Amino acid sequence: MNVAILGVGTVGSSVANILKRNQDIISARAGMKINPVVGVVKDLNKKRDCDIPLTDDINSVIARDDIDVYIELMGGVEEPYRVVSQILKKKKAVVTANKAMLAYHRYDLQNLASDTPFGYEASVAGGIPIIKSLREGLSANHIKKIIGILNGTSNYILTNMMKNSSKFEDVLKKAQELGYAEADPTFDIGGFDAAHKLLILGSIAYGVRGKPEDILIKGIKNVSSEDIFFALDFDYVIKLLAIAKKTDGKVELRVHPALIPKDNIIAKVNGVMNGISVYGDAVGESMYYGPGAGGEATASSVIADLIDIARGNKNPMLGYQPTSKLEELELLPINEIKTKYYLRLRVEDRVGVLAKITNLMSENHLSIDSFLQKPRQSSDEYTTLFFTTHISLESDVKRVMGLLQNEPYVKERPFMIRIEG
Repeated sequence: MNVAILGVGTVGSSVANILKRNQDIISARAGMKINPVVGVVKDLNKKRDCDIPLTDDINSVIARDDIDVYIELMGGVEEPYRVVSQILKKKKAVVTANKAMLAYHRYDLQNLASDTPFGYEASVAGGIPIIKSLREGLSANHIKKIIGILNGTSNYILTNMMKNSSKFEDVLKKAQELGYAEADPTFDIGGFDAAHKLLILGSIAYGVRGKPEDILIKGIKNVSSEDIFFALDFDYVIKLLAIAKKTDGKVELRVHPALIPKDNIIAKVNGVMNGISVYGDAVGESMYYGPGAGGEATASSVIADLIDIARGNKNPMLGYQPTSKLEELELLPINEIKTKYYLRLRVEDRVGVLAKITNLMSENHLSIDSFLQKPRQSSDEYTTLFFTTHISLESDVKRVMGLLQNEPYVKERPFMIRIEG
């Protein structure tokens, strides 16, 4: 089986190298030899860490009749979508690791692929076989909930903030030095990377449509040492969670920092690792843990898809037959989300302020579950207050945050983290 690699960067080079290095066992499992015969790159002068023929003429590669499978590792959204669409129209199989393309075009690609093999295991959680688990291993289950740590960069930062009481900026700089974070880390720390992956999982689990703009996405940039102080005092950890769950016949999809009890299984996923808990009505909770990024781990998932294609497997792209009558669930509007909340306020330390805050919360349907006041320095006229609520409506919390921001006794913009578990 001949394959072309469209985009020979870190992952593409690893794919080519593993196919050659582990050729015997891969051939034994696939039932045939898988040959990387050409790679497409933008710059032929740039040195690549692999030994396959390279070209910068993608159109000539797409036109070849001897290519059986195309591996798309280009990155981006619209250009890869155009290229992959062209390949699928020729009824040639595709394997991709492109979560952004799938976040925007997965249903279009499903329609184009029809019964042409289309693999994308590497698009979510790197080397963890979560796509196969949802499409196959858990296919008898109604999925109640998915909770995942899907971005290693954010998890590394929050883990170090929790364990070492480090500041966000310092840990981010260290992550960049170690290669865990990009020079511009916005995509990771802003929650967008995890959101793209969550949309893919949501489509497999629930048939839900939607694009990143349609779901709740919040990053970790504003998590402070004071939030770490509260979390440690109340036996929580803070994680960037990707959450999908059925609520009243609709589906919540949201990515945001969350306080979770430290004995929760997902709370123990630390460093750059990823972890995903899936709750099925038949199987209960199952946990998937492993490296969520990196050339070799991601390449492992790419090659797993190649082996499936070599074996003749034609799994429905999103896990169900296109002709099925499976109900596609709607997204729950963001303002209708219900959970518990943590609020941090920096306020004047004087008589009557706390009463004003609690009265304002009560008038707007927020019920306080716990309260903590951080000891202040003697020279400081402001103090930090922490509140947690009982289960509340997102719209009520947002309204309270807006009202508090305009109060003269509030020094800084109020900050909120959702509580899960």
